[in-house]
Amino acid sequence: AGQNAGNLNGYNEVQNVRNQVAQNPRVQNVGTHNGLIGVQENGIQHQIRNGIQLQAEEYDLMAAAADLDEIEEVNANCILMANLQQESSSGTQTDSAPVYDSDGSAE
Repeated sequence: AGQNAGNLNGYNEVQNVRNQVAQNPRVQNVGTHNGLIGVQENGIQHQIRNGIQLQAEEYDLMAAAADLDEIEEVNANCILMANLQQESSSGTQTDSAPVYDSDGSAE
């Protein structure tokens, strides 16, 4: 569908001979003036773009779920600390330790 022609820069330039690629009639060459070939979008490109979009949305959802897990963990820690603080100040714990005389006997 194309032929190579040497140019002054030593590169091969693809020349458009026909506007259609014989191997895949759904992909058409769009002639440009800069020596490059543009390809019209087809169903495969839409699927790739949609797949990338879904991956990005899935990543965002996973990041949000991780954030939610972290928030829940922080909340659980706050509740635990509040409960421990309440227990320590409620008087349910006794601070009385045995008092020993100088001879080693407990009072």
